[in-house]
Amino acid sequence: MTQPIDPVALTSDLVRCASVTPEEGGALGVLSDVLEVAGFTCTRVDRGEVSNLYARWGDKGAARSFGFNGHTDVVPVGDRDAWTVDPFGAEIKDGYLYGRGATDMKSGVAAFAAAAVDFVRESPPKGAVILAITGDEEGDAIDGTVALLDWMEREGERMSACLVGEPTCPNKMGEMMKIGRRGSMTGFFTVKGIQGHSAYPHRALNPVPVMARLMDRLASHELDSGTEHFDASTLAVTTIDTGNPANNVIPAECSATVNIRFNDAHSSGSLSTWLRDEADRIADESGATVDLRIQVSGESFITPPGDLSALIAASVEAETGVRPEMSTTGGTSDARFVKNHCPVVEFGLVGKTMHQVDERVAVDQVHQLKAIYARILQDYFA
Repeated sequence: MTQPIDPVALTSDLVRCASVTPEEGGALGVLSDVLEVAGFTCTRVDRGEVSNLYARWGDKGAARSFGFNGHTDVVPVGDRDAWTVDPFGAEIKDGYLYGRGATDMKSGVAAFAAAAVDFVRESPPKGAVILAITGDEEGDAIDGTVALLDWMEREGERMSACLVGEPTCPNKMGEMMKIGRRGSMTGFFTVKGIQGHSAYPHRALNPVPVMARLMDRLASHELDSGTEHFDASTLAVTTIDTGNPANNVIPAECSATVNIRFNDAHSSGSLSTWLRDEADRIADESGATVDLRIQVSGESFITPPGDLSALIAASVEAETGVRPEMSTTGGTSDARFVKNHCPVVEFGLVGKTMHQVDERVAVDQVHQLKAIYARILQDYFA
């Protein structure tokens, strides 16, 4: 009889791969070896400098298919001397597995890969099980999950539903799942005035107070008070800068950046229009020139509570005794791309140490997560 896949051992193998974005580091090869032995068809879907893996068990175009999405790339280790262990050593001590990516999210990938392999071996379903794994989630996210979805569209590959295995629980295993995410966008402002001597301000046009008034207006504006599934949208001024070292010179330019996290009451288009209107208004009032560049990371989205969220919540509760809260909090994830393909929900481990020095995951939680994912597959295809 084939032995079940140990998700902790698989996590360790993945952590030992130094897959700092965009380096693959051997991680996708580790997964391919495990999946192919179980009958998965594995295809590398590389684009640009990014390596991605698409693995399918079952027939292409199956009427019913369940997919998992995740990433094996990790953020840099930072100050290596601050770590008490080798960041890529996968050391286990005191019930925790240490290493960069242990929480975010090699343990999640290992858990759903192990669950999928054991499931298709023990209970071959009438349908397909799909794993879409990227090496670009921590980077620009241009050639990662997006590339996988583009390839799937061309090849006629399809997921009926998808679970993204990102860490979703703030403090306690099972307490939270994500049914949507806020949108994210950044505005880069430049106010251009006229440089001059600070003793003769009437001969200059100081861009600094112009920028200060603009930033105050943006930061003081209430975008909304929240919607049914989302908290209120927020705008944060993240920097104001002139690069001016002289205290007797009025600078010619001033730059500032704002980041907006927005709910489903807005789109990036409507917010872009508002930002441009405010920039034009301050320009008309001051006589300065105001330039604006906008970068959109993703739109807000939600998978309305229904069959998929109920399935995942029931599986989590069965294995943990905790009914997860349906949340839309946090930053962005690759679910923002998957939502254009099929219904998507996120559920994973406690994420308290992700991106930190001495990142670590509780060993028992990795086993628990595999059990949750296995139950989801069993109940989905029942």
